[in-house]
Amino acid sequence: MKFGQSQPARRVEDVRFLTGAGRYVDDIAPENALRAWFLRSDRAHGVITALDAAAARDVPGVHLVLTAEDLHQAGVQTGMRFSRVTNRDGSKGAGPARPVLAEGRVRFVGEAIAMVVAETLDQARDAAELIEVEIDELPVSLSLEPGGAAIHPEAAGNLAFDYGIGREGETAAALASSAHVVRLEVIHNRVIVNPLEPRGAWATWDEGRLHLAVNGQGVWTQKRELARMLGLDEAAVRVTNPDVGGGFGMKAMTYPEYVVIAQAARMLGRPVRWMAERGEGMLSDNAGRDLIARAEMGFDAGLKITGYRVTVLSNLGAYSSQFGQPIQSELFSKVLTGVYDIPNAWQNTLGVFTNTAPVDAYRGAGRPEAILTIERVMDEAARVLGADPFELRRRNFIRAFPYRTVTGQVIDVGDFPRVLARAELEGDVAGFAERRQASAEKGLLRGLGLATYIESILGDPSETARVVLDADGGATLYVGTQSNGQGHETVYARMLSGMTGIDVDLIRVVQGDSDAIPTGGGTGGSRSVTVQGTATRATVIQMVAGFEAFLAEETGVEGMRFDDLSFGAPGSNLRFTLAEAAEMARAKGRDDLCDKAATITLEGRSFPNGAHLAEVEIDPETGEVRLDRYTVVDDFGTLIAPELAIGQVHGGVAQGFGQAVMENAVHDEAGQLLTASFMDYAMPRADDLPFIGFTSEPVPSILNPFGMKGCGEAGTVGALGAVSNAVRDALALRGVGRVDMPFSPQRVWQWLQDAE
Repeated sequence: MKFGQSQPARRVEDVRFLTGAGRYVDDIAPENALRAWFLRSDRAHGVITALDAAAARDVPGVHLVLTAEDLHQAGVQTGMRFSRVTNRDGSKGAGPARPVLAEGRVRFVGEAIAMVVAETLDQARDAAELIEVEIDELPVSLSLEPGGAAIHPEAAGNLAFDYGIGREGETAAALASSAHVVRLEVIHNRVIVNPLEPRGAWATWDEGRLHLAVNGQGVWTQKRELARMLGLDEAAVRVTNPDVGGGFGMKAMTYPEYVVIAQAARMLGRPVRWMAERGEGMLSDNAGRDLIARAEMGFDAGLKITGYRVTVLSNLGAYSSQFGQPIQSELFSKVLTGVYDIPNAWQNTLGVFTNTAPVDAYRGAGRPEAILTIERVMDEAARVLGADPFELRRRNFIRAFPYRTVTGQVIDVGDFPRVLARAELEGDVAGFAERRQASAEKGLLRGLGLATYIESILGDPSETARVVLDADGGATLYVGTQSNGQGHETVYARMLSGMTGIDVDLIRVVQGDSDAIPTGGGTGGSRSVTVQGTATRATVIQMVAGFEAFLAEETGVEGMRFDDLSFGAPGSNLRFTLAEAAEMARAKGRDDLCDKAATITLEGRSFPNGAHLAEVEIDPETGEVRLDRYTVVDDFGTLIAPELAIGQVHGGVAQGFGQAVMENAVHDEAGQLLTASFMDYAMPRADDLPFIGFTSEPVPSILNPFGMKGCGEAGTVGALGAVSNAVRDALALRGVGRVDMPFSPQRVWQWLQDAE
């Protein structure tokens, strides 16, 4: 990468966002589109004994009512596809079908039963109320322990899978012979993702070809699934993602509504649009987290870790969502042992079905859960063993690289002691005792929490880029990823400008269109800039090589080379910019030189890491937790656009703080979601958070040409542990032992009362 390229950048896309010119899916729906409304189950579990939509079909303005039976008659494949992990015995996890509309039984409150399409939304909603549904209720299962009322006959005891990885026997022996063993149960509360823009889509058909516009995180998975379920060739499906107002993993997968509205548009010959209302999304969007981790960690007499064992009970909800089974099994295992040199470790995850909305990826997807678990254990170990939490971590850090973890991950580079030392300095740990005393004089409890983290970049290691040199001297870059607010247009334009010398203002970035390039991996797992940047570089290298040969032939000058600004050759004063070379090529009929695409596959995944320090103040009279100071030191390798990376960290910390302190999805014993609106589900606001300090302490990755490591999810990965450990530290002053997220005022106050 050129010297000086990693400089602050103003986001080019923000102008249209801030001036109301954004192209969100509901803004650009065809004017003649019909409106769809979904009738959803108000019961968590039951058999559908009657379903009569005749009255709804007769309502003025109604064009179509679809049920599962109607879809079957139309030849639609109604079962959604999902990943299944491999059990410990080598078999596959349970695979009960997940229909796009309920078939014979409902299994969670909010499950779609039927869809009404009408001229107006009010007509569709009113007609849906006339659909007669009778449900014989069945027992509801909400426990994360296997057993309870059966939800699927294919999953005995509601057990979806039994996954194991690591060294089971060696870990058991290590724990048995350890000088010290620390045990801790960590509760990971369920959260509702709530992006600023709820889910939505619209569908049109033109001469037998489907176009679905959806606010997702990529287009090719949607394209493949629509083709499969609707019985189409993939060439007959186009999927586009316009501007997207937040995704956080929840929008990465297919959902039932997209298939049903596409089929409705095919049957009616008119566009059909659907946009979730907030309450509807809270009921039907895939939820995040929701697991219990029971951990044991052994230490020798010198406080070196000897073994680490974790049993995870993971709530999948009523169905396996697209990526639901791997999240708390395979993805959790990617960073099972964190930043520590642990010779023996074992993870056993049990996936359990419950009568709740499905659970799938949410910012970090398995890595925040693994890091929260091990960082809570490390903090508890320091407390139990009388060790300094900073020194205990330093004593056990990985120090030699490349390092292969017990679960088979190869960490290429890192310097964890250096990162922690910088965090101590930036967070003024030396001044904490004085700040704690000042809080005590005000009657407040102050706690300091540390979390050192690592995450593994996930998603498809392959990506495609296409670069077209335009006649105006600029370029159009087609990418396979999808921005949900991260600022990709700014970053990609800067990167291409640095590679080609083309003015950044003349570069246009096209994303989210399955017709634009043949394939792409979408956005998720903090992969986007690393893989897309590498693919863009490969494309430019290919394009430059073509022009070097062309210019040598045209000028008769050998040795033409490109230096990121212009073409030239030793001993010659001829210089050509890429735009000038493109103009010459077009004049010679060589348009092929101006349009190149390349697909790359990274040889390995990078591992962002860092240290988070949180300081909280707790008012013992009310139980209120206030985040007073927050410091982050991250190793993201090379930063292409530092300000955008900082923004990603800030957002991730806010979401981690939200889960730790206030966000919590609560169901009653009948499976009704009690937190289905912002009246009952708390979200962090700006005044809940202090200034978040960020410092880069980079060790460039050796697994991609830029030395980059992803940054999109790192803030959340570190924040959960830092905030949790800070609350634990503060409450220990009053003798409180166990603490569990969320740290709401009522819960904290009750713990304090119980301790007294």
